[in-house]
Amino acid sequence: MPRTARKKSKTGIYHIILRGINRQSIFENDEDKERLLETLIRYKEKCQYKIYAYCFMDNHFHLLLKEDKEPLEQIMRRIGGSYVYWYNKKYERIGHLFQDRFKSEPVETDSYFLTVIRYIHQNPLKAGITRNIEEYKWSSSREYLRTPKIVDKNDVLKIFDKDAVKALELFIKFHNKFNDDKCLDIKEKKKRISDDELRQIIKNKFNIEAWTLHKESKEKRKIMLKKLLKIEGVSTRQLARVTGVSTNIIWKL
Repeated sequence: MPRTARKKSKTGIYHIILRGINRQSIFENDEDKERLLETLIRYKEKCQYKIYAYCFMDNHFHLLLKEDKEPLEQIMRRIGGSYVYWYNKKYERIGHLFQDRFKSEPVETDSYFLTVIRYIHQNPLKAGITRNIEEYKWSSSREYLRTPKIVDKNDVLKIFDKDAVKALELFIKFHNKFNDDKCLDIKEKKKRISDDELRQIIKNKFNIEAWTLHKESKEKRKIMLKKLLKIEGVSTRQLARVTGVSTNIIWKL
């Protein structure tokens, strides 16, 4: 079946989501997220795009981007290709990391433009990762409160007011407002993993049998369990059942 043509934005502004293939994690640690941010900064100069918001989650990331010198597809090929090359080399892996086609939606009005920024920045909040938007390190939220690394915040703030101080105050108020915004997302039916599949994942990922995991050192076991809990479809009770680690230990991670 042929792919549906990507809807073009009259403003050149797009809300973009790129996720890991098979929902897998695309960031193992802060160094990986820092690398992606550096990649965005590097190609911003080459491609001359603007970025109004970003947020890096474990298995996907959001961008609010305006194309200029190069079309969106070329921009995303550059960003994705560069990051995957570095990631594969670092972790001594081969093959795809991202889903083959990024998702995008056109953003063509000021009201929806601001809604998408808020939606992107509130992702970690609604996911329960943080209690405060500005506390989350890997989104552009904090760039609006200080000298930005990559965000073209003046284009956003002037929508609120010509006066910079008043504009920032209005932005923060809007930005933190409780809402039920609906934007482009990657919500899908929850995946379920069988016990046998989980055992195979543990063997492939850590080169051990699942039932021996509880014998590992406390620190090593903690790292392994945290990684396994990030896999969609893996539950605490299932992980306890397969590894022999008590549910109480896993719940306290």
